[in-house]
Amino acid sequence: MTRRLSRRATLVGATALPMAGLLPAGLGAQSPWKPSQAVKIVVPAAPGGTTDIVGRLLAAHLQQAWGQSCVVDNKSGAGGVIGSTEVVKSAPDGNTILMGNIGPQSIAYSLYRNMPYAPAALIPVSCVITAPNVLVVHPSVPATTVPEFVAWLKAQNGKASYASSGTGQSPHLSGAWFLQLTGTKAEHIPYRGAAPALQDLTAGVTQFFFDNLTTAIEFVRAGKLRALGLTSKERNPLTPDLVPICETMPELRPFDVSTWFGVFLPANTPRPVVDSLNAQIKLWLDDEKTKERFKTMAGFPAYGTPEQFNGFVNAQIAQWKGVIDKEGLKLDVN
Repeated sequence: MTRRLSRRATLVGATALPMAGLLPAGLGAQSPWKPSQAVKIVVPAAPGGTTDIVGRLLAAHLQQAWGQSCVVDNKSGAGGVIGSTEVVKSAPDGNTILMGNIGPQSIAYSLYRNMPYAPAALIPVSCVITAPNVLVVHPSVPATTVPEFVAWLKAQNGKASYASSGTGQSPHLSGAWFLQLTGTKAEHIPYRGAAPALQDLTAGVTQFFFDNLTTAIEFVRAGKLRALGLTSKERNPLTPDLVPICETMPELRPFDVSTWFGVFLPANTPRPVVDSLNAQIKLWLDDEKTKERFKTMAGFPAYGTPEQFNGFVNAQIAQWKGVIDKEGLKLDVN
């Protein structure tokens, strides 16, 4: 999957297809499916965030490629579960598409007691973009490296606190997994979004935060925060000198977290529809304008066949189940 999904992700699942000939099988032998009416992309998040931006970029491509109106419908709530549920309940005809992400399509299955759908209710079509988070600390924290930070956490013995953009979201669980792997303790302080979390972090109310790289980097450059490491195994051209956390200590070798966004369709959608949408995603991600736009978001195009993306999603579900179960965290969809 070139450099798109992580190296580990491309090896997950014995059903992954060979990389030769990235277009889905059969598309060359027949005319690909096209919608006969307007298409809706459900974004299970509020306008303005990464899920929304990526959904609108894909909508513009599909509208031009298919010659049909393609609109974005923002359905936020319950960490993305409400919007995802709408797609699950929609007709499997290709006219309703989900721009999913790491929350409602991997974390939520273990987090919520009353999940209204199962993984099998959605067909993974392709991953679209992956991007790292970054560990940032308040300047008062006397650590410039991850090992120094871990030593400081141990000395604090649970007195330190870390922010998140919400309980059960990937910044929270990244912090929880980091603490689990290093055998350290800290108090979790959830906020309603990244903006208030960053505000309190820069004020010294909390001491650290696993935030989106593109957001946090401006605070780092302004000297308001200090970056200690990337959550992904891959380095990022936006911060070429920032080391991946998994390279810093033996106990942190398993630590590999990237936010990701991908396309899903309702279960029972015919395979020609899935293949046609997958082919359009590949064309869109191969476009140089798309690649340049993703660079500004510190992200990498992450095309995959439906089988490859399915293997990746299953691995993500298993990974976060382990973290959530160890944390003893359960919430209700409401």
